[in-house]
Amino acid sequence: MTRRSERPARRTTISSSSPRVSRSRFGNKHVVLALVVAALVVIIVALVITVSSAQRWVFGALAAPPATGTVIVAPTSSKARVALETDGMDAEQRSATEYLAEQPTAYWLTPEQDPLGRAGRTVSHLTTAARDEGVALAVVIYGLPGRDCGNHSAGGLSEREYQAWIDDIATALSAAPDLQKIVVLEPDSLALAPECADIDERAEQLRDAVDRLQSPGTWIYLDGGHSAWLAPTEMADLIDLVDVGGKVRGFATNVSNYQSTHEEFAYAHAVAARLDGMHAIVDTSRNGAASAGTEWCNPAGQRIGDAGGTYGDDVVDTNLWIKPPGESDGPCQGGPDAGVWWPEAAATLTTDAR
Repeated sequence: MTRRSERPARRTTISSSSPRVSRSRFGNKHVVLALVVAALVVIIVALVITVSSAQRWVFGALAAPPATGTVIVAPTSSKARVALETDGMDAEQRSATEYLAEQPTAYWLTPEQDPLGRAGRTVSHLTTAARDEGVALAVVIYGLPGRDCGNHSAGGLSEREYQAWIDDIATALSAAPDLQKIVVLEPDSLALAPECADIDERAEQLRDAVDRLQSPGTWIYLDGGHSAWLAPTEMADLIDLVDVGGKVRGFATNVSNYQSTHEEFAYAHAVAARLDGMHAIVDTSRNGAASAGTEWCNPAGQRIGDAGGTYGDDVVDTNLWIKPPGESDGPCQGGPDAGVWWPEAAATLTTDAR
């Protein structure tokens, strides 16, 4: 008889493979979980891309071009608003500057004021402001290589820098597919091209910029000169040389000039008649007197013109304030450098409005 206490101890044998089996099962669960998570991420990303693409398609399908009644945002960073933060203006000049700061006017993007990096942020601020106010946005892109052929607004970027700068602007514009965005691309670039002797090169640069700027709700207008400059046939040939294949809405006339609205509408029709399906917009920011003739640099006695969105027909989408009234055309007639705020001019231009 064997006592319980005397029974030999039972030895438990632990298989050396047991821990490895446990770890393997544990690892497999993690692999499966990781695959599931990865699959979910792929599905979510695909859904986001699909929804975003569908949304952009809808916005693109519903996008309407500028027309009579179009109102654009008054930029909070305009030179008129900046000038109000400084001293040196008398009461009349300050009153004129305050008035002009409130008017819906295109914002000029230049590499000097809005270089690469800042340009995109500026456009984003402008799109936010336009969305908050429920209005459209108009910008002028003005930084082409060889800009203004060495005249008062000489400057611009190298070709490589220009492409990167345009991409910065285009990215910000495309991020607001819900907005109506009006782009006036490089005023004077085509009308001046014969004098610059770089027509083919300039046309190629503009064509590339147009391609980069494509996005829902973005309406692009090339340079269309004005009625006191090139003949309609010559202007149409220059626009046609860009060969944009329906990627632009049309051309802009009278930018930074002083020709009458009536003459500009007639001119736009004459140019458009040679460009199948193209439309136009007309700058009426400083053509209230329309007495400058061929003088383009700070002519005396001029006045602001009719507000944007006042006129339009089957060719001219509408009129807009494209050149900000109060900014100098250049160092002529006592004015400062091109683009600099000139309180005296602001006061003269708004004489009848205030």
